[in-house]
Amino acid sequence: MNQTKPVFFERIGLPKHLSWGYLGVLIFMMGDGIEQGWLSPYLVGRGLSLEASATLFTVYGITIAVSAWFSGVFAETFGPRRTMFSGLILYLMGTAGFVGLGIPNINYPVMLGMYALRGFGYPLFAYSFLVWITYSTPAKQLGRAVGWFWFVFTGGLNVLGAYYSSWAIIKFGHINTLWTSVLWALIGAFLALWINKFYKIERKGAESKVKDLLKGITIMRDEPKVLMGGIVRVINTTAQFAFPVFLPMYMAQHGFDTQQWLQIWGTIFTGNIIFNLIFGFVGDHIGWRNTVMWFGGVGCGISTLLFFYSPVFVGGNFWLVLVAGTLWGALLAGYVPLTALVPSLVKEDKGAAMSVLNLGAGLPVFVGPLLVALFHRFIGDEGVIWLLAGLYFLSAFLTKFITLPNNAKKV
Repeated sequence: MNQTKPVFFERIGLPKHLSWGYLGVLIFMMGDGIEQGWLSPYLVGRGLSLEASATLFTVYGITIAVSAWFSGVFAETFGPRRTMFSGLILYLMGTAGFVGLGIPNINYPVMLGMYALRGFGYPLFAYSFLVWITYSTPAKQLGRAVGWFWFVFTGGLNVLGAYYSSWAIIKFGHINTLWTSVLWALIGAFLALWINKFYKIERKGAESKVKDLLKGITIMRDEPKVLMGGIVRVINTTAQFAFPVFLPMYMAQHGFDTQQWLQIWGTIFTGNIIFNLIFGFVGDHIGWRNTVMWFGGVGCGISTLLFFYSPVFVGGNFWLVLVAGTLWGALLAGYVPLTALVPSLVKEDKGAAMSVLNLGAGLPVFVGPLLVALFHRFIGDEGVIWLLAGLYFLSAFLTKFITLPNNAKKV
């Protein structure tokens, strides 16, 4: 029995020594994703203007991006456990201020500051764990290991958080549902930081910490391929945050109501988390770069257009549009091996390389809506879709040049 368990974990690509950490990230991100689908209309219904609500989420996105950028270097410099614990504290402080002081009386300055503080929390927690994975997992297993990370990350944030909140806001009410996110965050942190067995990253001395932190910036100058990897990571999920801004209204023009749109959106990310695992295996077998380039870049470019035009092609058939959207969500997971590819470009400073990727993961939170705000009035729904598809094709072109040293096997 003792031999069977390690073999099982090895076969599915899940690092056994971090398995409790994966579960902790899943539950933590479930708590973080509780309000994604309903907070903005709830606040507008309480008297906040749409513009003020948009500003709130924009500031939140900025702090996520900043925190994501430095999470890798913080984890490398101070250790993943300490960095993750710092993320938990910031998350709890921001949530307490936002829910306890800001929302009850719609105190906008407090809401703005506390929600921004909350935004620093989850990248430090989740992306530091991702650094932990890259340091402690053998290269032959790394693609699958990061696939499991994105499975639990997206599964908590976009799937479980949404399904749980759809029940909880009816059972507990909106504000009390937000308070339950504290419970889920604490449970997730307990599993990831105290139950999980730790792999210790060898940290630098205190005198080099400032230099290490600057590496999160200078590595993009010193290693152009890492910078290209960061750009590709931004493109990866830009459409994910752009679509909800205008696609529901476009779908409504073709006969889809809000409930149907939410069913489509939820199914997209249910498929996505499954294919996060599948493409982890695919990347380890056919090459990380090939997977990102063809399935991620080219695949997402084509499926973005197919998803947009599907209501026209199939006459508003719900199930066929659902299939087209799920195909896009599945191919979105084709970018998963990028998390294995980019840190492998450098022998040292893998935390700095991860910081660039983490910045790329944080930026789309406001880059996606920003693109819609800037271009939609001039080029409309169709023009924005072609812009997003073009970015995917650009990412495929850039990925062609992200080669490992000495043409290593995983290229």
